Amino acid sequence: MDAAPVRASGRADPADRADAATHAAAIVMKGVWKIFGARAPEAIAAVLRYGLDKDEIARRFGCVVGVAEVNISVRPGEIFCVMGLSGSGKSTLIRHINRLLEPSAGEIFVDGENVMAKSPKELRALRSRKIAMVFQSFGLLPHRTVRDNVALPLEIQAANKQRRFDAAEAALAKVNLSGWGDRYCHELSGGMQQRVGLARALAAEPAILLMDEPFSALDPLIRRQLQDEFLALSRSMGKTVIFITHDLDEAIRIGDRIAIMKDGVIVQTDTPEEIVTSPKHDYVAKFVADISRLKVITAGRIMESVQNFRTRHRSELDVTRLRSVDSRQPLAELVELAAQDGAPLAVTAPDGSVVGIIDRQILLDGLRKGKARERP
Repeated sequence: MDAAPVRASGRADPADRADAATHAAAIVMKGVWKIFGARAPEAIAAVLRYGLDKDEIARRFGCVVGVAEVNISVRPGEIFCVMGLSGSGKSTLIRHINRLLEPSAGEIFVDGENVMAKSPKELRALRSRKIAMVFQSFGLLPHRTVRDNVALPLEIQAANKQRRFDAAEAALAKVNLSGWGDRYCHELSGGMQQRVGLARALAAEPAILLMDEPFSALDPLIRRQLQDEFLALSRSMGKTVIFITHDLDEAIRIGDRIAIMKDGVIVQTDTPEEIVTSPKHDYVAKFVADISRLKVITAGRIMESVQNFRTRHRSELDVTRLRSVDSRQPLAELVELAAQDGAPLAVTAPDGSVVGIIDRQILLDGLRKGKARERP
């Protein structure tokens, strides 16, 4: 991608930087509103002119705000969770990305392309080739076999029979359902049916997955199993995912970042660690009050640099002799390791290089504060 144009001052123009950021992101929503009701056009005009809130819109126009001034930017390959209670607007939000719902105001970009400018034909291509959805209710066709359900997106693309068969078999293998293609969906358990729904979404090899509470109807054990399988699959395939959930534990476990919604408004967007340790809204604080930091805070957040550790202890610590832990390991695992022999732990980056040290005092500070200990 070309660099943003530079003006005579030598600095990139803010508009150019914003445009570059839009094109670098997989999904961007700017100032998106959705208002439902017979007088919705009047209501959104008043919102944009006078800045009315949700209650004023209901009182003056009899309209309901589904989404209010949503601004998000999702990076390629990111799992971006949108979390909120029923009626918070999260499912409404996700349906704007492929324009299953038309926004009352705002802009939406997918891979730098303006979704609002697309023709009906272009939208159909976007939905069948670039973006796939996975629903809570599975949405499987009972009169079709598992294989034919999975192959449906390619059938819509008018792919030939052999290509549909091959793509469906490959997708079923990815979700551990090889050999089930000739069965009918009623012969499968709920967890298996959800795997079929995921396989159908993957069959056309879309770059983006929109997942609307896909596991919420399942039993807890099956749900956790599917979460594990989904995480492994998404990491190996590098898909960009927007994952809707009402369960904060699920959002923390799955999401690279989490946006928390209330009454159509995103009240905080952050990493799971920041959401738990630094809530920026009373609503968020109430949600995270009972979340164990042991499962959320990672080694990378609390570690001390090797140089600082050596200076503080006045020693030339040989980090190659220490037990290593991944920077993404949670405190729960670090506590177990620290309890075994009390020796410091070397924190490593994904490339294996040592990026920090954790000893018992640092671990205790991390448990208490949720961040690196303050240095003198």
